[in-house]
Amino acid sequence: MNDLSIHRVTTLDLTYEPWTWPFAVANREAAEKHFAAQQARKPALFNGKVLLMREPKVVGDRLIARYFEADFATYLTWRDFGFPGEGIFSGFGMGALRDAQGIYVMGEMSPHTANGGRVYFPSGTPDPSDLVGERVDIEGSIVREVEEETGLTPADYTVRPGFHCVIARPAVAIVQVLELKTSAAAVKQAILNNIAREELPEFSDVHLIRDAADITPTMPRYVAAYIREMAGGA
Repeated sequence: MNDLSIHRVTTLDLTYEPWTWPFAVANREAAEKHFAAQQARKPALFNGKVLLMREPKVVGDRLIARYFEADFATYLTWRDFGFPGEGIFSGFGMGALRDAQGIYVMGEMSPHTANGGRVYFPSGTPDPSDLVGERVDIEGSIVREVEEETGLTPADYTVRPGFHCVIARPAVAIVQVLELKTSAAAVKQAILNNIAREELPEFSDVHLIRDAADITPTMPRYVAAYIREMAGGA
């Protein structure tokens, strides 16, 4: 695959398959020490289980990949050590909240999170709760993450069929458009109200994105690439 590519797909063929990650075996002690240091800085970090992606490929209108289980400490260490190894990706869903005027709503991650200060759509690394049998339910993960991070539920938006898969090593962002039933400005205020009610909200602020001119360095490159693609009429 190219270093960064965007694919329009209609089908997600994502399955869970138990697998021993060589990086996890070789870096068990390093991961424990690294996570302890990070948790000392950000006590809200939790070493739960996550699902990571192996060897994704796009065939026609289908994204195909396998997932395996890892703990968050090892994932964080892999990330902070520069994503060593081949074929391993962080493959996650993103809910692209968009109103009828084409304005997107993004959140700014709170300082206590692992990605503090970053600006992107509601999203999160899938975990075992996103498994339906052996299938990784990315659509369900998107619904869950949107509600956890913004307070919005499926009653607040209409899901647009299909996905844009933004593959930017080592990330695979599976973006699904969620058409808002009210204006982006109204949704921004609703999310800010939700943030104010929470003790440790995942978002610290909300940003409205109209076109590529609103891209900032705080956005991951896969988010910036998606906005540029959509601004081009994709």
